[in-house]
Amino acid sequence: MGKTISEKILARASGRESVSAGEIVWADIDRAMMDDILGPRVEIAEKIKALGNRVWDPDKVVIISDHYTPPASIRQAEIVKFTRDWAREYGIEKYYEFAGPCHQVMAETGNVLPGSVILGTDSHTCMGGALGAFASGVGSTEMLGILVTGKTWLKVPQTIRVEWNGELPEGVMAKDISLKTIGTIGHAGATYKAVEYAGGTIGGLSMDERMAITNMAVEMGAKVGLMPTDEVIRAYLMERGVEDYPVYESDADAQYWKEYRFDAARLKPQIACPHGVDQVTEAENAAGEIIHQAYLGSCTGGRLNDICQAAALLAGRQIAKGVRMLVSPASVPIWKQADEAGYLRTLADAGATILAPTCGVCVGLHSGLIASGETCISSSNRNFIGRMGSKEGKIYLGSPLTVAASALTGRITDPRQLM
Repeated sequence: MGKTISEKILARASGRESVSAGEIVWADIDRAMMDDILGPRVEIAEKIKALGNRVWDPDKVVIISDHYTPPASIRQAEIVKFTRDWAREYGIEKYYEFAGPCHQVMAETGNVLPGSVILGTDSHTCMGGALGAFASGVGSTEMLGILVTGKTWLKVPQTIRVEWNGELPEGVMAKDISLKTIGTIGHAGATYKAVEYAGGTIGGLSMDERMAITNMAVEMGAKVGLMPTDEVIRAYLMERGVEDYPVYESDADAQYWKEYRFDAARLKPQIACPHGVDQVTEAENAAGEIIHQAYLGSCTGGRLNDICQAAALLAGRQIAKGVRMLVSPASVPIWKQADEAGYLRTLADAGATILAPTCGVCVGLHSGLIASGETCISSSNRNFIGRMGSKEGKIYLGSPLTVAASALTGRITDPRQLM
């Protein structure tokens, strides 16, 4: 019987010839990632002292202060300082702050490789699956054990195959693929499953677009979201000086728990309505809903392609009166590239406010919270109650193009109407 990508990766990580879905394995971890919000300050700093007071391999640990940067309060500044000092004390040289959301920084710095096992204290660590890694979020207790031993136990997940074929129509983006998939499978439909994305549509996507899809696998409850390693991934890694890594593909006779097939040519811009990521409908069905804020950014919707597409739509136009449009590139390199290409100036000329690369807006910590009675349309990954500020506010999720189109009209708008 054939094996899936996740089964092959976990077999390597556990030192076994093969493993099957449902087995419990004791796996070696290739990268342990912590952020500031759920990093050393939460349980780890105190309890590691009773467990030998050392990290198993500092070179395999990455710490990224991204949620509280730039700090908006003394408390946030103290948390970032604590995280920075802890990294220095334990010899963690791969420490980053003010660099952008952790998942994007991990990919850009060559810390995500095909065939590797990456666990991080952020649920969207699954974005690493766009590079063929078994990447998943864990809690602080699990991370404590990983830091001390370099290992943890994992149940080998069953795999759901999601196949997309056909060419995306104008005005439709990878974010729409992600929302359509989540709306079909449901917020818990892939709980502790590996979601494997395949098909001609996926193979034709850039790395920017692929990351937008695997980032949100957890919104279906998935343990990981995986894509096979191809020339797009190889080229991305080669740009970062990385050439040595294992490559795994699912066998033709691999067994899947479920399979879904979608026709990209029939896809329309999608919207996730309050207050669930799986409350998905076509953007045209939500058209007319008044918005007060439009957010373009985060580890889901702030990459160069996202900013480029939004800037092209907004060029020579002005966002609607009374609408705040916030733009936060997904990393410092992306900020610089978008600036050099003129995209940020275009957005600013249209009335947008350009922010630092940060998680602050997405998770409602700083830089752009919404008040009671306000509605935000966002290119980020969650629209839970109170996620971006007041519990009496509403969040809709859409593609960068849908966000830009809605900012122009002041209402949720299908971007195809403006293209």
